[in-house]
This record gives sequence, C-alpha cells and structure tokens, in this order.
Amino acid sequence: MYDDILVPTDGSDAVDRALDHAIRLATDHGATLHALYVVDQRIAAANSGDLHDDVVEDLESQGEAAVDAVAEAAAEAGLDAETHVAYGTPDTEIVDYADEAGIDVIVMSPEGKPPRERIQSLGSVSDRVADDASVPVFLIK
Repeated sequence: MYDDILVPTDGSDAVDRALDHAIRLATDHGATLHALYVVDQRIAAANSGDLHDDVVEDLESQGEAAVDAVAEAAAEAGLDAETHVAYGTPDTEIVDYADEAGIDVIVMSPEGKPPRERIQSLGSVSDRVADDASVPVFLIK
C-alpha cells in the first residue's frame, strides 16, 4: 500500500517520534523512507550581505545533518532511504516534493521548532501540509 514515505525534518527532537512511526510503517510495507529538510528562504532573505551567506550555509549544514540522521535510523532498521535538502517555503516544498517523488504518505510531527520560531514562520507548517497535500498526512504528537 505504501511504497514511499516522506518524513520532513527540521532536526528537532519532535521528529524522532514521527520517525519511529514512519519506520514501523515502512517496515510493515517494505517502503523507502524519504527525508526532506527545507532551507526556509524567508529566513535567508531576511539577512543581507555576508550574513545571508553565513545563515544559508548554517541552514544547509543543519539540513544535511537532519536528513542524514533520518537516513541512519532507516539504515539501522534495514530500510532504504533517500535524502533531499530543498530551498523555499517549508510547507510548499514538502507538498511539492511529495507530488514530484510519488510519495504515498507523509509522516510528520506538528511540534517541531519552539513556539517563537513557529510564530516567525507564520504558523504551523504541519497544518498547511495537511491542508494542501494530495496524499495522507499522519501528524504524530
């Protein structure tokens, strides 16, 4: 039923709960896990000059570490994984990736970044993904 499962990650501890669920689901279905981190271009755009480059570089490093952690957990469970770092608005990139990669289900946590960062990014990414995705979205608390 599920061949490809997307786990969006922001590198927070909340992703671990969603990842545990996604691994169980992928194991049951023999599915591939896809890890996606989105470098939020709104944050990068808010900084200028050399600071912009430093911010983007830091976000890219965080993203690589976050998707690598998902891939390592998948490998430990004997699952195949694909990793991807995208650039844009997180909810839009998650939905677009799901459509383009033929994702069957998205598994994510509604509790990622601290409340202050969620406010700065204009609300809950998971709510917008659940509203806009063309595939089921499992929100794991």
